[in-house]
Amino acid sequence: MSGRLFGAAVQRTEDPRLIAGRGAYLDDLGHGALAAAFVRSPHAHARITDIDVTDALDVDGLIAVYTWEDLPGRVAEPLPMLIPHPALTHPRTGYALARDTVNHVGEAVVMVVARDRYVAEDVCDLIGVTYEILPPVVGIEVAHLAEALVHADVPGNVAAHLVQEVGNAPAAIDAAPHQLELRLSVERSASMPLEGKGVYARWDGTDESMRVYTSTQTSTSVRAALAVRLGLPLGKVEVVAPDVGGGFGVKIMHPWPEEVLIPWVARLLGREVKWTEDRREHFVSSAHERGQLQAVRVGFGDDGRLHGLDVEILHDNGAYTPYGIIVPIITASQLLGPYKPGTYRVEFTSLYTNTVIVTPYRGAGRPQGVFAMERTMDRIADYLGLDRTIVRERNLIRPEEMPYDQHMTFQDGRPLIYDSGDFPESLRRIKKLVGWDAFAAVQDDAAAEGRRLGIGIACYVEGTGVGPYEGGHVQVDPSGCVLVSTGLTSQGQGHQTVFAQIVADELGVPMSDVTVTTGDTRRFGYAVGTFASRAAVMSGNAVALAARAVRAKALRIAGDALEVSPGDLEIVEGIVRVKGSPEVSLGLGTVAVLSNPLRYAFDDAAKLATQFVVGDTAGPPVPEGDEPGLESRAYYSPTQSTFANGMHAAVVETDPDTAEITILRYCVVHDCGNLVNPAIVEGQVHGGVAQGVAGALYERMVYDGAGQLLNASFMDFLMPYASEIPTVEIDHLQTPSPLNPLGIKGAGEAGVIPGMAVIAAAIEDAEGFRITSMPISPSELFALRARFAAGEIEPVDRRHR
Repeated sequence: MSGRLFGAAVQRTEDPRLIAGRGAYLDDLGHGALAAAFVRSPHAHARITDIDVTDALDVDGLIAVYTWEDLPGRVAEPLPMLIPHPALTHPRTGYALARDTVNHVGEAVVMVVARDRYVAEDVCDLIGVTYEILPPVVGIEVAHLAEALVHADVPGNVAAHLVQEVGNAPAAIDAAPHQLELRLSVERSASMPLEGKGVYARWDGTDESMRVYTSTQTSTSVRAALAVRLGLPLGKVEVVAPDVGGGFGVKIMHPWPEEVLIPWVARLLGREVKWTEDRREHFVSSAHERGQLQAVRVGFGDDGRLHGLDVEILHDNGAYTPYGIIVPIITASQLLGPYKPGTYRVEFTSLYTNTVIVTPYRGAGRPQGVFAMERTMDRIADYLGLDRTIVRERNLIRPEEMPYDQHMTFQDGRPLIYDSGDFPESLRRIKKLVGWDAFAAVQDDAAAEGRRLGIGIACYVEGTGVGPYEGGHVQVDPSGCVLVSTGLTSQGQGHQTVFAQIVADELGVPMSDVTVTTGDTRRFGYAVGTFASRAAVMSGNAVALAARAVRAKALRIAGDALEVSPGDLEIVEGIVRVKGSPEVSLGLGTVAVLSNPLRYAFDDAAKLATQFVVGDTAGPPVPEGDEPGLESRAYYSPTQSTFANGMHAAVVETDPDTAEITILRYCVVHDCGNLVNPAIVEGQVHGGVAQGVAGALYERMVYDGAGQLLNASFMDFLMPYASEIPTVEIDHLQTPSPLNPLGIKGAGEAGVIPGMAVIAAAIEDAEGFRITSMPISPSELFALRARFAAGEIEPVDRRHR
């Protein structure tokens, strides 16, 4: 690799088009399509006793009304259970339209198709649904008590129960010189992409094919699901992800009810049909995450080294489990972070509640795990009177111990083996970056002015680049342009830039000659999707492998044409030339022409490839084992995940009177292996930090006891503005992964993972009492101060930092 572009902070090539308003998002398409809208349940738990559409039937512009009873065959079946697991003993999924019962507010009951969305919404208001209210199960504690059941055939509301053990942790804890117990909680939150979900479907009755545009993170999987549900050959279904206005995990869930219903009704009616999600629908009928209760028991020595760790987790999975139990599995396995726990036992119980389903949201279970581990490390330091960084340093895995086997099973069913990292160096760097050792004086000076400052630190390890595979196709056009396609989708990550950098370097062409297409099954039919910080690792390596194959073929063909050995050739700026004699050369576009033996000449370039000009007349024009064209398709399938890591430090100020929390500094040391584009990585970290701050101080889903979401609008659901997000100071550490050709690890979720933990630690340091629940608001901090003053909360002694 030349290094000209790989590792350079190249400006994103996507941005000019998007900034100028030339993007094409889902709702920019299908202006002449019929519109769909849905009647959704106003109740968290109820039996449907009657649906009356009489008053709606005479509305001008109404096309059709559908309930579950109208759905045929596999469209009427429960939606798929995407990720089965042996521990998921009672999986349950909903229907495209509710059948008999509804299990959360917002569940779709009736679909209306009309001339436009206005008419469709008016019709929805005229449809009467009668319900028999059933006891709602809201909140983890209520679900665990199981006095009422979400699903009558699921005992105790328990969807799944899993225990993983390394050694005998309870015995090791009992035998340790010191023991501590912690009770922690994390509330629900949710991703809020600028663009909600949306589906637009076109049925071609002539050749009986379906084209679907959907705002998704996995167009190929939506395609496969639709082929099954609609009974169509896979080759007759095309799914395209247009420009997607953010995903953050909610759009990896598929197929959503609307992704099944809109294509089905488009075929039924022989008309184009479209649905776009409004913001309230996103709150009450998409997906949430984060909600957990955690009980931690830890044993340790006088020096702070861990002897054993035992964690019990209660996880809220909402009304259904279509995405399996990936989130609590990740919490359980990634909780360990960069540490050696001695022995470890983790047990989680995943519970049904009458609330919106839970699927991964950026971080996907890791923020909860890091919160548990880092709160534990701080508690040990406080108990022993040690600096918090000293306790961490004594428990870190050393670089010479890599690869390090935690003897756990990760979310992909593969062993939890860290491939690379230098955790002590990361700790040294974060301390230097934030000024850890000098902070006591800063804090004392602030206290003398009546100000409350605190500092926190949090460490994490992130499994990235999970399999099973991704692919890439690289083709050199006779014009010399390079066309790159991959099946995963883009939601703003900069894929077009990063993949172009990789291919341009591998082929030796200007980056401006490279065009990248993602998320279009017409261009690339087999892929998994964009999630779990996997795009650069998976598709980056796939397109690199494809580009290397194209390069090798180009050198071979050019060598034949120039009558030199391929080893004596190089490709520079799209020109194949003889090393040391650059005047002896061929353009890469010309090589592409020569790669395709022709009978007919369409232009002067094509004449070079006709049958009387090229080829060995003693052999076939296309040699055995070769193919026409200068192109290659390659797949990358890893043996296991790569593991990125990092450490965050934050300095906060809490107002003595109002309890307002202000982040004064936020520092990040991040290691994602070799950096393809440092600017894009830093952008990912900045965005992640913003969502980490949001999860620590602002965002939460507030349900009442009846299962009503009380803050289902941007008037009530708090998100930070840019004014609330601190300047992020970043230092990059690069320990290449030995698992893939490019030596890279993922970066997409890194910024968000330790946010709750680091801010809780900083607030605790400023206030002098324990912080055990996230997020925390000024009013909650104010109430905690009153409880602390009353002696209800244990103090924290940070004289040793």
